[in-house]
Amino acid sequence: MAVRRLRVSGRFSSVPPIEAGDRLDQPTFHERYEAMPEEFRAELVEGVVIVPSPLGVPHGREHAVLIGWLAHYQAATPGTTALAGATVILGPDSEPQPDGALLLSPERGGQTRMEGIYLAGPPELVAEVASSSQAYDLHGKYRDYERAGVAEYLVVVVRERRVAWFVRHEARFRVLGPGPDGVLRSEVFPGLWLEPAALLAGEVAGVLATLDRGLASPEHTAWVAGYRPA
Repeated sequence: MAVRRLRVSGRFSSVPPIEAGDRLDQPTFHERYEAMPEEFRAELVEGVVIVPSPLGVPHGREHAVLIGWLAHYQAATPGTTALAGATVILGPDSEPQPDGALLLSPERGGQTRMEGIYLAGPPELVAEVASSSQAYDLHGKYRDYERAGVAEYLVVVVRERRVAWFVRHEARFRVLGPGPDGVLRSEVFPGLWLEPAALLAGEVAGVLATLDRGLASPEHTAWVAGYRPA
């Protein structure tokens, strides 16, 4: 592989560049990624470098609603943290940048930790918007998240107009089915409710109204009342 001299923070680096399809371990990927230009984006999925395609409006719309949903839940739920697009050091051959994540604090039994400015360990919930990325979001990333111990994995499949939510049972993901009202309810985060039809229709008010019902539920009220920060 040719070596490019990349300017990084006012200096030059002779670290080989990252190319789509490279097979790397996580430490090598991370070293090379940090030497790339700041605007460059890539992920390591099952040891293979993925360079995402440009994002279209449908992806951006679903992403915005999804992140707003997670942030709204965080605002009402102490001991949780919502993230958008943060790098996660997940395993020896995995370093994704999920579209969204929701974490539990250590007092809540959270699994993640900080390594510098990066997140390490499996988030309790990972959310992806799958459009051009559908092939690896539903396969390679699914396996990486399952193997690493992610508790819940939510995928908005843009082209098929559906939402898939997987929950961890006995070390394997299983499909989370909706209730009789069509609403999906998290098993890890009490009150984290999602109406897929409203999300897919871009009805932000509907998405947040369903979540507000979850936040007013007895299980969420009890969970908040029982929180004891360190």
